[in-house]
Parts: sequence; structure tokens; C-alpha cells
Amino acid sequence: MTTAAVDHELSSDQDEGGGKRAYGAGRGLALLLVITGAAGLLAAWVITIDKFKLLEDPSFTPGCSLNPVVACGNIMKSEQASVFGFPNPMLGLVTYGMVIAIGMGLLAGARYRGWFWLGLNAGTLFGVGFCTWLQYQSLYNINSLCLWCCLAWVATIVMFCYVTTHNVKNRVLPAPAWLRNGLTEFPWVLPVLWIGIIGMLILTRWWDFWTS
Repeated sequence: MTTAAVDHELSSDQDEGGGKRAYGAGRGLALLLVITGAAGLLAAWVITIDKFKLLEDPSFTPGCSLNPVVACGNIMKSEQASVFGFPNPMLGLVTYGMVIAIGMGLLAGARYRGWFWLGLNAGTLFGVGFCTWLQYQSLYNINSLCLWCCLAWVATIVMFCYVTTHNVKNRVLPAPAWLRNGLTEFPWVLPVLWIGIIGMLILTRWWDFWTS
């Protein structure tokens, strides 16, 4: 998949008087934001509902707890599941919903200023940073895996990579020409490698279990 397939027919306008530019996005990127936002929102919603059920009944077993490794209940009961003093997925209910709204705006022809795109990039950067921390905690401290969390991880990684590509391509983010050209021609490489590495870590972490 090339950038043209995801982020084509970009448009930019000068704001009156200020000279600042407003950037639109192609239908592909807009749909990608809507789809990844919806995937993350679904994951956050299911985890939040199960978390409430678990608080009501400590013996409740979430439907995604399939075996000793894929055990969502262990994740939900951990301290890492409420880093900010409330269940983590409640943060996802807000942020993924915002991404859907942004994507829908782009589908309707909206154009956003550079600072808005940078803000979206910063938000997705925080998201992948937080997901990376949660991945480490899940694999090496909690020793359990949550399938809904994995869905949110993938959605956030894809979202971050393509928003970054959009910003680099349109020079909202400064980058050397070789990097800009590489991201423009092969935007799928980074998310595929990133998700592949996570998959390999999961595979090797519980290799004995998967192969038994």
C-alpha cells in the first residue's frame, strides 16, 4: 500500500492574513482514522464493561480469558490497569472517540492547521508510548495477555504511523528528504515491522506454552 492509496488528493489553504496553512487529507487516511479509532473504541468499551463487572463480582471471568496466557482478568486486576487512578480503557473511550471525530471531519472535507496535526501526532505518540509500556508490563510483569488490549495496540500503532507519515509528507514535521521519500513511498513498512516485532515478542515469551 502506498501513500497515494491512503493519503491522496491532499489540499492546503492559506489562512486569511496569517499565512498559516490548513491541511486536508485523502479519503484513505480519513477512513483509516475512523476504522482504527473504532477498533480502539470497541476494545476500550469491552474492557470497561468487563472491569465494572469484575468490580461488582471479584469472581467474574471475562469472556476473553481463554487460558493461562490469554487471561484478561489478570490484566484488569493488576495495578497497571489503573495508572491514572481510574481504569485505563476509560481514557481510550475519550481519545479513540476523538480520533473518529477527526476522521469523520476529514471525510467531510475538513482542513486542519499545522498545530492541529501536530497535536494529533503528539496524542498518537503518547498513545503508542503508553501502549509500549503496557506491552512490557503485560509480557514481563503481569505475565498475561489481553486480546482486546492487543487490538488497541495495533490500532494505535497504525494510527500513529500514518498520521506521522502525513505530517512528514506535508512538511508539518521537519524531516530529511530521504526519510520523507521513504515514508511517502512505503508507509506500510513501519507499522508492519512494528507489529511484527510485538508478535515475535509474544511468540517467544510464551514459546513453551504455544508449542505444548
